[in-house]
Amino acid sequence: MKLNIRILLMFCCVSTFEITAQNPIIKHIFTADPSPIVHKDTLFLYTGHDVATEADTNYKMADWHVFSTTDMVTWKDHGAPLSPDTFSWATGDAYAAQCIERNGKFYWFVSTFHKKDEVSGGGAAIGVAVSDRPTGPFKDAIGKALVINEMTTDMKHSWDDIDPTVMIDDDGQAYMYWGNASCKWVKLKENMIEIDGQINYLKPKNFIEGPWIYKRKEMYYLVYASKGEKAETIEYCTSDSPTGPWKHQGLIQENVTNSFTTHPGIVDYKGKSYFFYHNGSLPTGGSYRRSVCVDYMYYNPDGTIQKIVQTTKGVSKIK
Repeated sequence: MKLNIRILLMFCCVSTFEITAQNPIIKHIFTADPSPIVHKDTLFLYTGHDVATEADTNYKMADWHVFSTTDMVTWKDHGAPLSPDTFSWATGDAYAAQCIERNGKFYWFVSTFHKKDEVSGGGAAIGVAVSDRPTGPFKDAIGKALVINEMTTDMKHSWDDIDPTVMIDDDGQAYMYWGNASCKWVKLKENMIEIDGQINYLKPKNFIEGPWIYKRKEMYYLVYASKGEKAETIEYCTSDSPTGPWKHQGLIQENVTNSFTTHPGIVDYKGKSYFFYHNGSLPTGGSYRRSVCVDYMYYNPDGTIQKIVQTTKGVSKIK
């Protein structure tokens, strides 16, 4: 009997695994491409999951995970409620994604790869999963990809349709930005699973991939992974419209530790602004074994962003 109780307690501890927020904030698995949202009093963090070995020389990303916190220090692991296997049309890895709430449902826009079939010749694609709860379970919202490689024509490589970011403006209009080497954007219909109108293209200065779009006060921000000398950095543009034109504002994050890529995820929570990103600083970490971090983000009076200070300390506990 005592043995059974001990096993039960061990299971409970694993199911509600909590970790101290010192960068990297997630230490028991390798995570990447952070996407935070706030629902009620809780911050939910959606990430990718690197499973490459130390010897691997390319990405292996098995699924997408969800974590949550109410104090920015204690994080709860909700597991992996979504993977490419959720989508019958998908194959390959779980690339960058973003979850957003609308009308009581949670829409998780993801990038992965499409099977070669009568619909697509393969290549990167964007899908949408939906759930009634921020932690899932999630299911394919439309039974097909929202964007496939054949729908975008400005880039000739097959992996340009990745890294979706979505915002809903004050008037209710939703927008999705995404891309590699060029940035694409569309309007979404209110149901969040259909494109409304044509696909548009732009090339922000030094843009590589990983856009993050949001609005703060009356200013729109397009933050993205950019071309640094040795590895990706983070730059951003601003506009008075979600469709541009965009004014380049410069660099806000230098190269990260031990990783070629970085990826922004930005949110305001309980009176402070937070900047999520990933690096390769965990033991045995690297460009294909990354880890999510968080530091404070500060704005100037004119709305421009101060340079991000990367720390190992991270952020303080919210009392």
